[in-house]
Amino acid sequence: MAMADEKKADKSPKAPKAQKAPQGGGKAPGGGGRARGAQAAPAEPAVVTRAKVSGEVPPRMRDRFRTAVIPALMKERDYTNPFQVPRLMKVVINMGVGEGKENAKVIDFATADLEAIAGQKPVVTRARKSIANFKLRENAPIGCKVTLRGPRMYEFLDRLVNVALPRVRDFKGVPPKGFDGRGNYNLGLREQIIFPEIVYDKVDKVRGMDITMVTTAGTDEEAKALLAQLGVPFRES
Repeated sequence: MAMADEKKADKSPKAPKAQKAPQGGGKAPGGGGRARGAQAAPAEPAVVTRAKVSGEVPPRMRDRFRTAVIPALMKERDYTNPFQVPRLMKVVINMGVGEGKENAKVIDFATADLEAIAGQKPVVTRARKSIANFKLRENAPIGCKVTLRGPRMYEFLDRLVNVALPRVRDFKGVPPKGFDGRGNYNLGLREQIIFPEIVYDKVDKVRGMDITMVTTAGTDEEAKALLAQLGVPFRES
């Protein structure tokens, strides 16, 4: 009887073996590599860097506006607050290329010239509707334009006033009648070769352009005073 009792004791169920902990960073059993209920570490925010629109040297015309033009206009126009002084908002350069509807390569030449002058890639302007008398179809390329703001706007105006306009033959100043009645000034140029960025030997054709200076001034008189302080040489009427 003792022997039978010993055999029955041997057949009793054995205790389960303890599971070994995973080694070498293995996955936990049934956990998919992460303990249940554990939260993932928050990702670090990506650092956003803005593209530089100009060089390390700030535009000297913008510095001149802040240090000299604002005090001069406050004294001249009897402004009590510096924020009453009108400011230059943007400069729009438009180059019309009528032959672009027949030859697409002409648009490429005009776009390259305007990009060299403005320092910013222009957009191609297209016809809004078809006009049979001018053999113009809707959406046909007819020119290019670029809108400048901030440092590039001041840098372009600086080069226009101090470098490009003095190179015009028999230059006596820009006409003072180019205002539109709402404080904006329009100026037309006949040749793009007056800018030093244009290489004359690589120009396929001499083209003109229209330059619009948009200001916050409420009247043409205030806008003229602002542009005159910035150095725009107005012709004596």
